[in-house]
Amino acid sequence: MHRFAKPSVFLKLADTLMPWMIAITVITGGTGLYLGLFWSPADYQQGDTVRIMYIHVPTAWMGLFCYVGMAICGAMSLIWKHPLADIAARATAPVGAMFTALCLITGSLWGEPMWGTWWVWDARLTSMLILLFLYLGYMALVNAFDDPERGSKAGSALALVGVVNVPIVKFSVDWWNTLHQPASVARMDGPSIDPSMLWPLMLMAVAFTGYYFIILAIRVRSELNERRIRALQLSGLFEQGDGTTSGSALYDQGHNAGAGK
Repeated sequence: MHRFAKPSVFLKLADTLMPWMIAITVITGGTGLYLGLFWSPADYQQGDTVRIMYIHVPTAWMGLFCYVGMAICGAMSLIWKHPLADIAARATAPVGAMFTALCLITGSLWGEPMWGTWWVWDARLTSMLILLFLYLGYMALVNAFDDPERGSKAGSALALVGVVNVPIVKFSVDWWNTLHQPASVARMDGPSIDPSMLWPLMLMAVAFTGYYFIILAIRVRSELNERRIRALQLSGLFEQGDGTTSGSALYDQGHNAGAGK
């Protein structure tokens, strides 16, 4: 993984994959929405309200997925000092928080006609709300220090401690008696959901995953740009960017200047 620590290598890889990620996201998202809204049947009990599932469930999955990714990046930053791991964790946090917030909002919209209330303090909803607070706490913590390195270490520690909440969210409906329905897709004996609903759901999950990686690449690129400029200004190398030096070389100069401080 350390070969991707070089900004120019990461950026070349991101540039190569970006058109494919955009195409996959647009195709799967458009197809999933069409199938979910017009092809998938209404539920025999919930009616058309069940169509909220095609947004609610993928956002719940992505909220958990992003937090696990953030924790892995935190571990890589603390243990192996991977230069891009901290940047990736910082870039992931607001995206994961957005997915988690959307999950809670769509869950409330779905729950009100089904349960007769917008919110209940059961295990699944409460643990998902805690996940949102963990995201917000991470973002506040990494920016709470004048020294960015101290903020990164504190944020990585919080991400690693908070990852214990992920299995609690996943298995809360099995461990406790809750209003939330049990798992119907990720089951040991296979999905219990009808294929006419499962296919749009899987397509939307792929689209949301692609969207995450697109935003991650954009945010990492932006952060690398900012760090490169700061490093070049501090080292006096900024004047070398006269248009004749390649962008990749400038990224490497900025990275090397920053590493040598």
